Amino acid sequence: MFRHTPSASSPQRAVPDVRRRSVGRPGPRCRRMMVVAIAGAVIGVACARCEPAAAQGFGGGFGFGGAVGGIAIDADGIVRALDAKASESLAQDRRRALADATIGTGAAPLRKVSLARVVAAIHAAAEGRPLPPEVLFLGGLERITHVFVDTDAHDIVLAGPADTPTVDAGGTVVGATSGRPLVHLEDLIVALRAIDAARAGGMKCSIDPTPEGIARLQAFLKTQKTIGPNPDATLVAMQNALGPQRVTVGGVPGDSRFARVLVAADFHLKRLGMGLEPSGIPELPSYLSLVPPGATSAAVLPRFWLEADYEPLSRDPDELAWRINGRRMRCRTENDLVSADGGRRTGPGAAGQDAQAEKWCGLMTTHYDRVAARQPVFAELVTCVDVAVVAALIHGRQLADRAGLDLSPLLDPRLARLPTYDVPTSVPTVAHGLKKGSRWVVSASGGVLFQPWSFAADTTEAGDVAAGRTAAVAARPAAGCWWD
Repeated sequence: MFRHTPSASSPQRAVPDVRRRSVGRPGPRCRRMMVVAIAGAVIGVACARCEPAAAQGFGGGFGFGGAVGGIAIDADGIVRALDAKASESLAQDRRRALADATIGTGAAPLRKVSLARVVAAIHAAAEGRPLPPEVLFLGGLERITHVFVDTDAHDIVLAGPADTPTVDAGGTVVGATSGRPLVHLEDLIVALRAIDAARAGGMKCSIDPTPEGIARLQAFLKTQKTIGPNPDATLVAMQNALGPQRVTVGGVPGDSRFARVLVAADFHLKRLGMGLEPSGIPELPSYLSLVPPGATSAAVLPRFWLEADYEPLSRDPDELAWRINGRRMRCRTENDLVSADGGRRTGPGAAGQDAQAEKWCGLMTTHYDRVAARQPVFAELVTCVDVAVVAALIHGRQLADRAGLDLSPLLDPRLARLPTYDVPTSVPTVAHGLKKGSRWVVSASGGVLFQPWSFAADTTEAGDVAAGRTAAVAARPAAGCWWD
């Protein structure tokens, strides 16, 4: 599940013990009608970078580090949005890196990728040979929908829809036909390494104001009788009072690409809600634009997060064939009361419902796939959930042992040296206001959390998945890591 978790002390939903543990006070009334929102985001020009030595991981063949999801993180850990010029430069660099890639001749409904041959490529890379794009992007997979255990070939086969890789205008590696982001081997390795530790708290990201910042903002709002003759100056004062917001990543290394996807998705979700960037979809306006004139529910801090719903995983009777079913992303919201000293009171009944926030989340859920088509980071977020579920499945069901496949080269950071990235630590606050409503509305928190173990533990037997395994194994070519 993707869910905001503001602190270690916040309530968490209990799950069965089968490796399924998941984890304001009103401001003064304005005489001029205005809603003010503060979100953890700011547009800036910055270039995220990989550390030079670490970027030479995989035998020097890893050439796709850097910015992820339209954000950049500098050496001080400050998260900012990439501007158009930086995105264009990033796209050009990645197109050059993919210039000689030959993965398929177009879209394929169910491409198969051999993990045994990926491991062999890792061994070769450790000897100085570069990893080819077909390995870096797992044969061009867009999703992993099936996992097959091949006991005869001592292999685990990952399968799903795939495409020939290309680079979109923002620098994301996507399928040439579908435009969907491709699965990164880098993310799969991070998930495999982190999955056991993720039992306790899941994999998560949170962007929150500090208690000190909230207290300063509350004190400032008490002094404001009106928006004043210069609304922009008031907004700047509000964002200065709140100060930088804190980024917290858990369950995966903060210096990983996987973590950057989580942070980027949270970053853009908040910006969409607060109207700091358009969705590009007429049916999905900003949350602020939905707040009606005269609204009096501005005392709360609405927060938004994403959850992933899965149907039970299908398996054959021998648990050698698996299918990941029916995943859908949902946007959720809750209100957050803030006390005068900046502390939060959360949980059922802590604050009233915000009808506009619920409406906006419903629209975001309905149009999620359309948003993901325009902003690939939301599709990459889905891919990371799938990859983590696969890692939990492999680990929890001991599929590598059943296959007789040694995955230790993927787990050994000395052999498979992943690129490392600057760790996100803070997001500058920017205030955004609309002239409607009768009280201050402040939105300054959010985040994502998912627990892959809960999805991997929910399974059902299905008679049709075994045939897919039989066909996949029979079609295995003599060479190459993937086949259709």
